[in-house]
Amino acid sequence: MQIIQSFGDTLALANRIIKHNMRSIDTLITVIAMPVMMLLGIVYIFGGAIQIQGVSQEDYINYVLPGILLMTIASGSAYTSLRINLDKTSGMFDRFKSMPISKSSVLGGHVLASVIFMSVSIIAVLIVGFLAGFRSNATFSEWLLVGFLIILFSLTLTWLSVPFALAAGSIEGASSFSYILLMMLFVSSAFVPVDGMPKLVRLFAENQPMTPIIQAIRNLLQSHAAGNDLWISIGWMVLIIIISYIFGMKVYKRV
Repeated sequence: MQIIQSFGDTLALANRIIKHNMRSIDTLITVIAMPVMMLLGIVYIFGGAIQIQGVSQEDYINYVLPGILLMTIASGSAYTSLRINLDKTSGMFDRFKSMPISKSSVLGGHVLASVIFMSVSIIAVLIVGFLAGFRSNATFSEWLLVGFLIILFSLTLTWLSVPFALAAGSIEGASSFSYILLMMLFVSSAFVPVDGMPKLVRLFAENQPMTPIIQAIRNLLQSHAAGNDLWISIGWMVLIIIISYIFGMKVYKRV
């Protein structure tokens, strides 16, 4: 019974956030316009200057799209962090604590709303990607795996944003953690293979979470074997979700 009530509370709070955000032009820009501009900018402005062995200029969009998808989610997590911090600083969390709702549903509502908005962003990027020349050889089951990885990555970054958002003293500080995520994406195989990187940079790129996630999605989209990258990426994301959830709930109780 408690689980059902908690789930209902989560849905109600997520609905509140979605309705509030849909009235904001900033949301539409963050969710749709920015990811699409990011894709077009990297493909058409920088893509022509990037040479990758075995990848033609026309096929560069097939190589880079998985990284753009993750960058879209990383940018969305910054907006989620901002919304959570705004609820904290405005006193909304204090009101929630005085209401007969589960503590986890307050954060769960933000997480669910975030994943929904991120999914809309991903769909927008994929549509524009196909119009810009992206092509996939993936089977239906491989597309399902790609969808699973993208949703899991959305959950990962959203829960990762929670403790940062709650601990930050301002809106600006709440979203600053996303710079680290974007840096990790740039120092990965998102835009170029790690083989051509300097030794120390390559060592970091090969052993950080972003690279196996990108490689798994890239291989699945082209119907190649994902291999160990699939399991390594899932392991990384599950571990980060568990740690972030524990720390997020602890910080929330002290807010």
